[in-house]
Amino acid sequence: MSTGKTLRQLARARRGVLVPGAFNALSARVIADLGFEAIYVTGAGVTNMHIGLPDMGFMGLAEISEQTARIRDAVEVPLLVDADTGFGNAVNVRHTIRTLERAGADCVQLEDQVSPKRCGHFNGKAVIEADEMIGKIKAAVDARRSEDLLIMARTDARAIDGFDAAVERAQRYAEAGADILFVEALESADEVRRMPRFLDAPLLMNMVIGGKTPIATADDLTEFGYGLVLYANAALQGAVAGMQRALSVLRDQRHLKEDPELVAPFAERQRLVGKAFIDELEQRYRG
Repeated sequence: MSTGKTLRQLARARRGVLVPGAFNALSARVIADLGFEAIYVTGAGVTNMHIGLPDMGFMGLAEISEQTARIRDAVEVPLLVDADTGFGNAVNVRHTIRTLERAGADCVQLEDQVSPKRCGHFNGKAVIEADEMIGKIKAAVDARRSEDLLIMARTDARAIDGFDAAVERAQRYAEAGADILFVEALESADEVRRMPRFLDAPLLMNMVIGGKTPIATADDLTEFGYGLVLYANAALQGAVAGMQRALSVLRDQRHLKEDPELVAPFAERQRLVGKAFIDELEQRYRG
């Protein structure tokens, strides 16, 4: 079964599948190695880790497609890819979908913010008209070469126009052809609980650590009716915390040993990047 078909089944099952975000090939390897069933290629993570800037529209199609292709080569699980606003109008969205599909995406996420967008949990957001977003969704559906490529539509309207307006937009986006719906930055546990009652399409819930949405367990979100539970930047925030801990010890003690509480062992690092397989290839092709 293709990874796209697998992802469709995961989303439709509504069993709160945890989807961590990856920002490069190694972070994706760690996620897959731990047994997670799908990976989200995070635009915020790519922006933070590769450009060193906040999630405020600095990432382009080239950056996200490059990381998607590298991650696709590194892992075999389904990939959901953050395409921000689609990098332009509906015609640009067509090019974005074709590019990310070639790079190995199984799902492409588009959002209805104005450009330049910003993190869904930042203040100061604005959204385009629903009709313009519907045009983008239709362009995305028409552009995909395989029906196994899923289109996820995200609305940020909750922060601007309220809960009911966000629900209405999500309903219209599903009617336009979106396979998965993502209503960003709900602001209460009650909203999180009620959202699935209004929408028939598979739903993703975004759990942003430190963000506007109250954290709920994946088990609770399954009970509410969510198919996918996104932790887009858990790996990134964990990596930053780990770097800060290890490097603080190095700065203060002026040396750093192979302490598994601070650093991954050298052997574990080599295992994750497949050194044994490369050694085998060297032996196989040695003249």
